[in-house]
Amino acid sequence: MNKYPLWKYLLILFVLTIGFFYAAPNLFAPDPAIQISGESSATLVQENTLNIATKTLQDNGIGYFGETLGEQGKAGLIRLRDREQQLRAQSLIQRALGDGYVVALNLAQNTPDWMKSLGGAPMKLGLDLSGGVHFLLEVDTPSAVAKRLEFSATGIKRKLRDERVRGFIEHSGDTIVGKFKDEELANKAIEAAAKEYSDFQHKIEPSADGVTVTWSMSPAKIKEIEDYAVSQNLTTLRNRVNELGVAEPLVQRQGRNRIVVELPGIQDTAEAKRILGKTANLEFRLEARADAEAGSKEQFEHRGDRAGSRAWLERDIVITGERVSNAMSGFDSQTSQPEVNITLDSDGGALMSQATRHNIGRNLGVLFIERKVRTTYQRDADGKEVAVRTPYDEKKIISLASIRDVLGNRFRITGLDSTNEAAELALLLRAGALAAPMDFVEERTVGPSLGAENIAQGLNAVYYGIAFVAVVMLALYRPFGLYAVIAMCVNVILLVAAMSLLSATLTMPGIAGIVLTMAMAIDANVLINCRIKEELRRGLTPQAAISAGYERAANTIFDANFTGLIISVILYAIGTGPIKGFAITSAIGLIISQFTAIMVTRAMVNLIYGGRRLQKLWI
Repeated sequence: MNKYPLWKYLLILFVLTIGFFYAAPNLFAPDPAIQISGESSATLVQENTLNIATKTLQDNGIGYFGETLGEQGKAGLIRLRDREQQLRAQSLIQRALGDGYVVALNLAQNTPDWMKSLGGAPMKLGLDLSGGVHFLLEVDTPSAVAKRLEFSATGIKRKLRDERVRGFIEHSGDTIVGKFKDEELANKAIEAAAKEYSDFQHKIEPSADGVTVTWSMSPAKIKEIEDYAVSQNLTTLRNRVNELGVAEPLVQRQGRNRIVVELPGIQDTAEAKRILGKTANLEFRLEARADAEAGSKEQFEHRGDRAGSRAWLERDIVITGERVSNAMSGFDSQTSQPEVNITLDSDGGALMSQATRHNIGRNLGVLFIERKVRTTYQRDADGKEVAVRTPYDEKKIISLASIRDVLGNRFRITGLDSTNEAAELALLLRAGALAAPMDFVEERTVGPSLGAENIAQGLNAVYYGIAFVAVVMLALYRPFGLYAVIAMCVNVILLVAAMSLLSATLTMPGIAGIVLTMAMAIDANVLINCRIKEELRRGLTPQAAISAGYERAANTIFDANFTGLIISVILYAIGTGPIKGFAITSAIGLIISQFTAIMVTRAMVNLIYGGRRLQKLWI
């Protein structure tokens, strides 16, 4: 009686071995680090780049070690000895390398390579436990208003052309100006424009060569566009963070035109900073005719293989990247060059079809727009040197190809420098275009929001609680209390291993879930031990009492854990942030406690008491 078959012992041993292995990476604390990557995917980080960075650290007395170069020169990593030096090191290296590189804060893992090769990795810690990186971005809302006016000017031109109203339309500052021969044409233009642009205010006045109509946006409309730009950028940033695989991020609006992004734990923050800040929008424009008026065309430079050459494109925009519903990178089957296959939404497909139907044989240009920053250094009133960041938009042609047939909602873009650039452009377009450019106003490390001292006190409270429970269990149940305490500790180790394998994020509420799990695990063994005592009082032999205690308490334990699991699932489904963290740890812990409280303790009891002739049970 009270013997497990060999396979059960081997199964328990296997589970415990796996659990201890995948929990072990959490013993290796990460190092503060500086990560360097190119501002563009085509910019590689080479050995001399790291040499410049390390010499800068040496010259300024900042301790470092373990500098490494990533695969294919995508990034470089320099580990620091002191986390307090991270911000200073970042600022110095950024200045030394210039604007062509992104220098960001990071935490470098110390998990041994042999563990990594077997899938071992530490748990991701939430912002309240590990801290992280804080970005404050400012949305350029005037740019969004100006872009909407430019689109509206193009739309009014198209509408007047359809209504056969002759006149000259141009976008000037924060207004759209129309010039007409007489007042009758001006009134027809106002009537035609009002069909689609009723939210515009208009003013009509005589001019030297006829009548001028000025359209302008109402203050309410401007505020609506600004709010849309911030909301759209907020959604796009969340999509981009999701594409990057960042765990438990915080992306929220702050004030009228600012967005806060916080990335907790160990993240590729250099990549995040580069991707988050990129406008990376597209504009599709027809190449200007040779006899086009100077005011109706713009000249842009090519990028890539044709860098240095220029071409004239029409000012009128066919569509922008906002109309892209999907984008995937690939290779041209004929030239093997990188390309991006684009799918437009229904409106975008209709506009593209309309623009290309009557322009077969002409060239269609794809304009790639990036918001970049030019950094200069000036001295403030106190004589301290400060960095002045001036944002600017770089617009270059990546493709200028002949229209051979009417284009619909599916086509491809070529002319990209590398596969990395194609993949990045596809990611940005797939995640959504920014409605307006953004600038990084602030970047800093975020310490644990509850404070390191409070976290230490909380963990100490957990340790003291475990010690107190161990004393009580040993006093009440003697060796059976010891088995319960061992099972509780195994429960915590397996829980940490499970969360590490699932890439779950541990937060302070998650620690509360672990404490609850330990309480449930002890409670299960209390039920078992009380049942064994009850069976002994009823006159059963020790071996029979042990068997009956485990078998009859198992159903009660299962019911209690199952109802707790249902509650955890509900909390996860309807909760957010900290609530989800609590729900995850408590749900995983309840499942594991079913294993440790019954199988693990029963295995220990069977190994010690199974098959023996017992006259008395010490419990």
